[in-house]
Amino acid sequence: MAWRFTGRSVVLAFLLSTALPAATSSFAQSGPEAKPSPDWVTPPSDLPRQDHGQRAPSLDTLFEALKIAPDADSAKAIETRIWAVWMISGSDTCNLLMGRAKAAADEKDYDLAIKLLDAVVEIKPGYVEGWNRRATVYYLMNDYGHALADIREVLAREPRHFGALAGLGLILQEFGDDAHALEAYRRALAINPHLEHVGDTVKTLREKVEGRDI
Repeated sequence: MAWRFTGRSVVLAFLLSTALPAATSSFAQSGPEAKPSPDWVTPPSDLPRQDHGQRAPSLDTLFEALKIAPDADSAKAIETRIWAVWMISGSDTCNLLMGRAKAAADEKDYDLAIKLLDAVVEIKPGYVEGWNRRATVYYLMNDYGHALADIREVLAREPRHFGALAGLGLILQEFGDDAHALEAYRRALAINPHLEHVGDTVKTLREKVEGRDI
């Protein structure tokens, strides 16, 4: 795999502050091989429907409940409700574009998916999930520079976005930066302690980066 980058400080910037200027470095992975969709950093497929005019639950309340969830099943139910709130765009046009973008990505027509998501973030730049979905598609395209830039946009708008933080860890881990990947995963777990797969990944990386406990 061939990588191009201008310095590790860019990676650190993503981890330390989402208020820093957008990264200009280019991270690219060669090779056309398809990636599996990272299901644990994207919304579940069985989100509850949100009726027009229905008041969405408070994210602050949901995140507090998530931290004290007694078990994985309870946490998963709360996590699903958080994703459902994040998915609300408030725009029928954006909803239509998001649906088409998902269908295009499922068919691995990533160029079309990106064009559709470009329109989403242009129409509603404050819509967090537009940026997050585009970051995921860029990741699937091996375009890590654009994926990282979009993750930054997500976290600037919603610092508690555990999916984006887990996605950041995933990219850094593939990049070989296990120490910063571990930090990103830990930040995700601090928000969502029951985040699927991340706990095991943190354990593996902790042993690799910090060594086994004596």
